[in-house]
Amino acid sequence: MSGELGWPSHREYAVQRWRGETRAIEADEVVEEVPIALVYNGQPHVVMLATPLDLEDFALGFSLTEGIVGSVGEVSSVRVHHRAEGIEVRMRIPPERFDGLAGKERNLTGRTGCGLCGSATLRQAVRHPPPVGVGVTVAVSELRRAFADLGEHQNLNRLTGAVHAAAWVVPGEGIRMVREDVGRHNALDKLIGVLAKTRFDRNRGFVVVTSRASFEMVQKCAAAGVSLMAAISAPTGLAIRLAMETDFTLVGFARGDSHVVYANSHRLTD
Repeated sequence: MSGELGWPSHREYAVQRWRGETRAIEADEVVEEVPIALVYNGQPHVVMLATPLDLEDFALGFSLTEGIVGSVGEVSSVRVHHRAEGIEVRMRIPPERFDGLAGKERNLTGRTGCGLCGSATLRQAVRHPPPVGVGVTVAVSELRRAFADLGEHQNLNRLTGAVHAAAWVVPGEGIRMVREDVGRHNALDKLIGVLAKTRFDRNRGFVVVTSRASFEMVQKCAAAGVSLMAAISAPTGLAIRLAMETDFTLVGFARGDSHVVYANSHRLTD
């Protein structure tokens, strides 16, 4: 599986594998993470560590969920450039949006597991999206079916066992779109980016993620107008409070025939 401009999403390594007392030299597929620089109107903004797949989707989703642009139409061009040390994604945005970036450059590299790393101020880090609106209605059976089917759509994870997935699910239609990345927030940004490109109806579907439901995951969904997210693991207290504030339905520990609703259960039906 090739990444952008020749950067692979995974590589094969020779490993020493032990099973009980038996040792063997085998080939193992290992996921890659690459420094991805997001550059607006020629000005570097942040460097994220990400899996080098679907980088246009990633750049668009990040721009939307971080409030850099208000719609995908404000990004007039996206260009991916190969560099010796990593990849640059160069975007053109309106001058007034670019002026709004002044003083907001991330001052640290965004590590693989970090969604808010590098934010210079608390105001930048803890943003408060508006309420999400009426949103979707989801039967519990649809929620469980989505998680049961998700593994079939995780192509990179089947090879490496090391990446998260974020999926868009439409009741009655099942999983419609999946994006993968070694970082959970990167996978979500990629999903939101591709949904924005395809003009998705945010009131028709919901998001499922193979990770915990941390604050920035709720923040990104709510900023995109998504009304429900279900996670395979636990939420944080800050994530729950933001979900309550934005009328966002937050589900955690969605595994098998069980789940926990942490905020706004009215969108789930028996």
